Amino acid sequence: MPTLRSRATSLLRTIQNHAGNCPCHSCTNLVDSFSHAKGAIRRLAAPVPEKEYAFEMAASNIRYGNGVTREVGMDFKNLKVGRVAVYTDKNILNLDPMKNAIAALESQGIKYDIYSDVRVEPKDNAVKDAITWTKKLSPEAYLAVGGGSVMDTCKIAMLYEAYPDADFLDFVNAPIGKGRPVDKSMKPMIAIPTTAGTGSETTGTAIFDLISYKTKTGIAHRALKPLLGIVDPINTRSMPSQVKSSSGLDVLCHSLESWTAIPYNERVPRPLNPINRPAYQGANPISDVFSFEALKLTVKYLLRSVRDPEDYEAQEKMLLAATLAGVGFGNAGVHLCHGISYPVSGMNKGYKHAGYEVDHPIIPHGVSVAVTAPQVFRFTGPTNPDRHLAAAEIFGVDISNAKAESAGEILGDAIAEFLVKLGDQPRGLKDLGYTKNDVPSLVEGTLPQSRVLMLAPNFQNDDEHKREDLYKIIEASIDY
Repeated sequence: MPTLRSRATSLLRTIQNHAGNCPCHSCTNLVDSFSHAKGAIRRLAAPVPEKEYAFEMAASNIRYGNGVTREVGMDFKNLKVGRVAVYTDKNILNLDPMKNAIAALESQGIKYDIYSDVRVEPKDNAVKDAITWTKKLSPEAYLAVGGGSVMDTCKIAMLYEAYPDADFLDFVNAPIGKGRPVDKSMKPMIAIPTTAGTGSETTGTAIFDLISYKTKTGIAHRALKPLLGIVDPINTRSMPSQVKSSSGLDVLCHSLESWTAIPYNERVPRPLNPINRPAYQGANPISDVFSFEALKLTVKYLLRSVRDPEDYEAQEKMLLAATLAGVGFGNAGVHLCHGISYPVSGMNKGYKHAGYEVDHPIIPHGVSVAVTAPQVFRFTGPTNPDRHLAAAEIFGVDISNAKAESAGEILGDAIAEFLVKLGDQPRGLKDLGYTKNDVPSLVEGTLPQSRVLMLAPNFQNDDEHKREDLYKIIEASIDY
């Protein structure tokens, strides 16, 4: 039986052969016209990318409890590791979390070398310096003691030590980098977080500033996740209140974005080989459990942990929330808040957030993701009103008479009110030094973040429509 395409082509051929018999419609370029038509048929017959049909869950082993840092030496001894590369920053170097980790290594006779030049919110040149140090050392295993910047720098150094001939952009997320898959097993890495925010101890994601692009980007692959995350609440007691609030806002957005991301089975294209299945896959039933619980804990305990340095219960719950959110977003992904945050941080004109003891301008990651959150969720609300209303209810909103079409506004207002209650947060991008004149640049800096934008609900259009939507979101986030 002839196919639709063969029948259509036959019909075109018949018309073409007889076209000259009609004095009203014959013309010299009729053959070219039908050639274009045949080309259109071929394009229409091109296969549509298949949607995903599966999701994978990957996370580090997690050990949680007060004082478990003291076990890290035994962990490396059990792995038969004799020498470890330790990564930290100048602030953590002389604090108890680092002292306790080193004491644990020494108690088991584990030798170590320390790299303490990790930059908070690292730029690519700082990351490359850590890579150079690591290649010279060629360690047996890795230990990161610090916040997300320390853990991410350690992951990247570990990766490029395993691939000494790789170009720096080989593994960086496409389209900025080549997005090369990691096809080697990494040496053992143990992560000890000292902040309650990134959840990097659970994920294969590492983020940094790419100076030439004036934006953040990163590397994401399951092979980079630590073998073990040692989650010790005692290690977060040294956090200043501003670090607690900005780190906690990262947890808030991790949980909200992964909870509202497109469903995993709506993502395209389906990978032809499972090694190419991205770490960020879309909302799924398992990530949902972790993300939603993390949201509950964050809304309940973040304000308490910031306001009272002696509220150890709140600090413990926030660290637990960070880890839960890490498992959730580490597999479901994040979307617009994070996508926009990368140029917000990368194009910083000189803003330095209070409470950070650094010698350079800094917009903390949690601040940069939260500043657009009210407007982001107003935008995404129509795609899944039930999820947005469920999140709003966590903030204490009475949704019993809420209308579905108002879900985005309701959640956006609830987030804005939460930020005001938290205090000392920018009331829009203007407080970070941006004006409406910067909106086009922020839009263009966001567009390459396809790894996260592809998971944004209500955002699966061509680049021009994306530009329009991003412009509206960012412009509305200048002031609120």
